[in-house]
Amino acid sequence: MEAWPTVAWVLLLTTIADWLNTAQSRDFTMKDIILLHPSTTPHPGAFKCFTCEDAADNYECNRWAPDVYCPRGTRYCYTRHMMDNQGDSVSVTKRCVSMEHCLLTGCDDLHLIRQVCSSCCEGNICNVMVPRNESSAVFSSTSPLISSSKKLHPAALSFIISIFTAARV
Repeated sequence: MEAWPTVAWVLLLTTIADWLNTAQSRDFTMKDIILLHPSTTPHPGAFKCFTCEDAADNYECNRWAPDVYCPRGTRYCYTRHMMDNQGDSVSVTKRCVSMEHCLLTGCDDLHLIRQVCSSCCEGNICNVMVPRNESSAVFSSTSPLISSSKKLHPAALSFIISIFTAARV
């Protein structure tokens, strides 16, 4: 019977030794950081947009959109919504784009039976809705499109002033 207390002590000491080993810290690898923080971005300022190509409607686009970050060089979420003459969805396309793709937003009639509206927005997953008319087919940006650090060249400023003064005469 005297063997049991010895076995109990050995088990207790091995358990305590295991606790001490697990309490020691170690350096994190990049893989550990990514696993612990799945919301980390692949590059500074990264964001996500709903992304689809020619989906049947907005619900189908958003439902099956892959959950991936937009690539570098993009800053906006673009949406193109094609509708029939009753206003029902025919096609929805959403993607990440640079500013050049956002300069011509609005609505156009195609062949008198379809209307296409496009919009751009800035922000994480900001393209939830689709544009349906001119009031929602806009380019919305949360930051100024022209940097305030850039000043108007004096020659350009004098040209603008001369146009205003010539118009008053």
